[in-house]
Amino acid sequence: MLKQFLPNEQVQDIFAIRPEDLKEKGIKAIITDLDNTLVEWDRPNATPKLIQWFKEMQEHGILVTIVSNNNRMRVGSFADPLGVPFIFQARKPMGRAFKRAIRQMDVRKEETVVIGDQLLTDVLGGNRSGFHTILVVPVAQSDGFMTKFNRKVERRIMNFFKRKGMIGWEDEK
Repeated sequence: MLKQFLPNEQVQDIFAIRPEDLKEKGIKAIITDLDNTLVEWDRPNATPKLIQWFKEMQEHGILVTIVSNNNRMRVGSFADPLGVPFIFQARKPMGRAFKRAIRQMDVRKEETVVIGDQLLTDVLGGNRSGFHTILVVPVAQSDGFMTKFNRKVERRIMNFFKRKGMIGWEDEK
């Protein structure tokens, strides 16, 4: 059961994920979380560095869809200026939004990675749906109300994985 919470990869941040590496693995698409994965949960817009990351993905033919549990206003106001498709109120870890994202991008799950900062939503949801999952260190040290509860549970799971040598990095910047 705990293996469902174990990501396939762990990286420091979204910028460690390079389009060349993804293409080498046969990856054509990314499903990414928004809050504390791409930017801080309370930052309304993309940073210049993140805008460049999206541009590099696009230049290499890697499709990106933001899949977030947040509301339409939050996700849309972030994604629309970037021209990035999105799914809001995704109800992760449920699999429906992940399946919808790959249908919209017209790719197979074997060609797609799921990226996020939470074990209980992004990693569990991606793993349960059969995707390759990548866990990033949360961008901010603070969280929204609902995420605070999830983080307490996650810390216990992460500590177990760390003791077993299954996860190598620390979740501190």
